[in-house]
Amino acid sequence: MRKVIKDTPLMELTLRRYEEPYNLEMRDLLKKFCLSMGLLQPGDSRDIIVDILHVLLKSKKKETEISSEQIRDYVIEMRKQYSLPLQGVAASNVRRQIKRLRDMLIVEKIKNNYRISEYARLADTFEEKISQYVIPTITTRVKEYCKVIDEEFTPATN
Repeated sequence: MRKVIKDTPLMELTLRRYEEPYNLEMRDLLKKFCLSMGLLQPGDSRDIIVDILHVLLKSKKKETEISSEQIRDYVIEMRKQYSLPLQGVAASNVRRQIKRLRDMLIVEKIKNNYRISEYARLADTFEEKISQYVIPTITTRVKEYCKVIDEEFTPATN
């Protein structure tokens, strides 16, 4: 009897390498960060997650938590300032994008408000939560798959 395998990942991570992050405007820098972390796909025109992250980083500087409604209002303001289309500013989409940032351990929810995790630096969050925790758990599991596959396809020794 064949076992049914779920295709839902327990954890997912996409990392991309781009050019060095120098001489970029802040929005472009945040966009490259989102692309690098797999939060945004290359060529995506719907890049509202960039503005959401920007708003959260600005509130981090003041060490304040912010509601999803406030995030949405600031994002709309910011997108108007950059003359960007207001695609994706629906409250439900803003909450979904915040959830993606939470899933990446960049943002945390405190009651009904959000903040950059522990008001920490992005570099610290990446190092402590992603480099030291997420990446090793994923690579360990991939190695387990490799081992089982190799056992099946390695010639038996006499």
